Amino acid sequence: MADTILVVDDSADIALISARMLTQRGFAVITAHTGAEALAMVARQRPSLVLLDVMMPGMSGLDVLRALKADPSTATIPIIMVTAKSTDDDLLSGYQQGADYYITKPFTADVLIYGVSLVLGHQVAEPSPRAT
Repeated sequence: MADTILVVDDSADIALISARMLTQRGFAVITAHTGAEALAMVARQRPSLVLLDVMMPGMSGLDVLRALKADPSTATIPIIMVTAKSTDDDLLSGYQQGADYYITKPFTADVLIYGVSLVLGHQVAEPSPRAT
C-alpha cells in the first residue's frame, strides 16, 4: 500500500502541482487548502506525512503544526514545512515546534521527492543538481 501524503496549501495550483509530482512517484495524495480543513482531514484519515505550507490565511501552517504536535494521536505524523521564507529564524521556529524537514519554494520534483522519501525513511538518490 502506498504512503498517503496530505498536501496543505492555500494555493490550489501549488497543491495540484505538488500532488502530481507525488502521485507520479507512487504516493497516494489528499489535499487541503486551509488549516482547519487539514486538521479535519487528519482526523478522518491519518496520512503517512503532511506537506504543510507555512503562510496561509487564518490558521497558518505553524498553527496547524502546533495543533498536530499537541495531540497525542497525531503527534508522531511527520511534517514537512513548505515555505518561501527561508531565514534561519523561520526555519528554527518550525523545527522547535516539531517540523521534521523544510522545503523552500520554488522547488523541483526531485527536491520534493527527496525530502518526502528522506522523512519517510525510504531509500532515495540525492536530488540532481540544476543544470546551469
